[in-house]
Amino acid sequence: MIVSAVVLLALHADPADPAALATRANEIASATSLAAIHAELTSEPHVAGTPGDRRQIERLAAYFRGLGLETEVHEIRPYLARPIAASLEIVGEEAPTGGRRGVMALDLRERNLVEDPSTAHPDLTWGWNAFSGSGSAEAEVVYANYGTREDFRRLAELGVDCRGKIVLARYGGNFRGYKAKFAEAAGAAGLVIFTDPGDSGFTKGPTWPDGGWANETCIQRGSLLTLPQPGDPLTPGVEATESAPRLDPAEIALPKIPVQPIGYAAAERIIARMRGREVVDAAWKGGLPVTYRLEGGPDLRLRLKVEQERYLGSTANVIARLPGATRPAEEVIVGCHHDAWGFGAADPHAGTMVLLETARSLAEAARAGVRPARSVVFAAWGAEEFGIIGSVEWVEGRRERLERNAIAYLNLDMAAMGPNLGMGGSPALGPATFAALAGATDPFADRTVLDGLSRDGKPPSLGNLGGGSDHVGFWCHAGVPSLTLGSGGSAGTSYHSNYDTVAWYRKTVGDDYRAALLVTRACNAIVASFASGGERPDDPRAMLADATRLVDAARGSAKAAGFEIDLSPLDSALVDATSAAEAWPGRPLPPIRRDADRAAIRTAWLDPDGLPGRPWFRNRYAATDRHSGYGAAMLPHLAEAIEDRDPERARAAIAELAVTVDRIRAILTAP
Repeated sequence: MIVSAVVLLALHADPADPAALATRANEIASATSLAAIHAELTSEPHVAGTPGDRRQIERLAAYFRGLGLETEVHEIRPYLARPIAASLEIVGEEAPTGGRRGVMALDLRERNLVEDPSTAHPDLTWGWNAFSGSGSAEAEVVYANYGTREDFRRLAELGVDCRGKIVLARYGGNFRGYKAKFAEAAGAAGLVIFTDPGDSGFTKGPTWPDGGWANETCIQRGSLLTLPQPGDPLTPGVEATESAPRLDPAEIALPKIPVQPIGYAAAERIIARMRGREVVDAAWKGGLPVTYRLEGGPDLRLRLKVEQERYLGSTANVIARLPGATRPAEEVIVGCHHDAWGFGAADPHAGTMVLLETARSLAEAARAGVRPARSVVFAAWGAEEFGIIGSVEWVEGRRERLERNAIAYLNLDMAAMGPNLGMGGSPALGPATFAALAGATDPFADRTVLDGLSRDGKPPSLGNLGGGSDHVGFWCHAGVPSLTLGSGGSAGTSYHSNYDTVAWYRKTVGDDYRAALLVTRACNAIVASFASGGERPDDPRAMLADATRLVDAARGSAKAAGFEIDLSPLDSALVDATSAAEAWPGRPLPPIRRDADRAAIRTAWLDPDGLPGRPWFRNRYAATDRHSGYGAAMLPHLAEAIEDRDPERARAAIAELAVTVDRIRAILTAP
């Protein structure tokens, strides 16, 4: 087991200043430790709800307890899915003979590799998409590019009828669940999703095991949930405990059609036999050496069968706490999920190992008497892959406390994937984050981590933060300022496949674990800064400057759409609030008052009624994009009104945002 013998001492020592804490923690962090943690985390497949998942939970709890941290295994009972059977066959005269005449069975799992014996592990499954409908379909084929909303609109414009057909779509462009949702809405009888080499295969470079890119049998697994909120499907807004009230599964919008993912060798066999109209739009052509066509024609049929079981499962979050020396009620939370679709060397454990090494670094620093003032919480989340379940359930059960006491949340999902660091998050955290990174060294070059963020002569910035991982509950529901931290730049992907192994990671990302050390050093520096005894890291000036940028962007979007809106009330409110924010640091206010102002500003952005049709999303500043799932919808009330060309809703959104911004001005100018 990955157990350290550290026992925390000096529990009553005075807190260290953030620079000293970050320096000590980063002296402790090591690539050797990260490599050992990574190997243990990826020792077996551990899909949420399986025996492997339970053993992973036990490993994580033992590790945190070995560090002397206060550790809780937080049990949850979510609605999950598991594969029972699946098959996909080409039916038609042009298919080669073999088995039954005119039928070709397509491979639904990756080939085993001599170069990576772990790919033959008996607990690995064929490719599957969780929450697919169970059933069978035999039908003609329609190609829908990425299966986005716009792609299905384009098919309709071209007169392509998806009703009763099996849709073939490639991964990319949106969350896979929306491909299924849009295909079902178009009347499709089934959906097949494939990895295209033009996106992540041989056109990018050598494929696994010669290189890091997806080979011809690589299959992306993943959930299909597209409900109005993330988390457990049956307990929206309520923690999924054993006794929680639950919805009837028949009453929620789970997929009804069968959905099956495949690799590009199987996809090529289908596309090469299609005889309908040739694709004209260049953006619809992938990387296979065949002609991409919109329709297969009447002589080509697919036979698709999927059987899954949806069930009330069991998994857990593992929560560890390093108590703060002087402000223990206030918490900086660092998290990454622990479940995977297989071994999970990249997703999630390129981040989970950073989480554990950050915990070890700070725990050993505390043992030596170098401690944070605020508490630091380390969270390994369960069932993220099924719909961001573990973290959302934890947040839903503690929302009021988090709104009051959580200083910030840092997410590390799939974090250490190359030499190029990047971040997204609440703009209020930007100044404090960048200041912290100025004191951390980059293991790839003779420079600070901050210097590495400054590219092409431009100052570092935070990207927008919306959907896709465990920050969503904190940022979009509870309004906790959040960051997502990670690095990229490696030549390859094994995303959600049976090839996401330590062998793939060490060959593709690097066996020196410098990428993981880079992210660990950055994480240590940020946590040390945020957990110091100083004022909260939220900067209202940065938040309002970003809000002004977003309003300008909304103005541009409306103009491009020919949609007339009057943003002057919001413009005026932003000018006044920005002026107040610029003057606020110079006001003679005690630190406790400044912290109270920051907390009140955070709360001002929260809407108790949430977004129309999506009330779980309470942050007026950011939400998950409603059509892509992964992207961010910034100032979502306004952005969605513009997209829908809804003047009444746009006026209401502008008025609501103007009131919010004016409330912030009032907080900043109150005596």
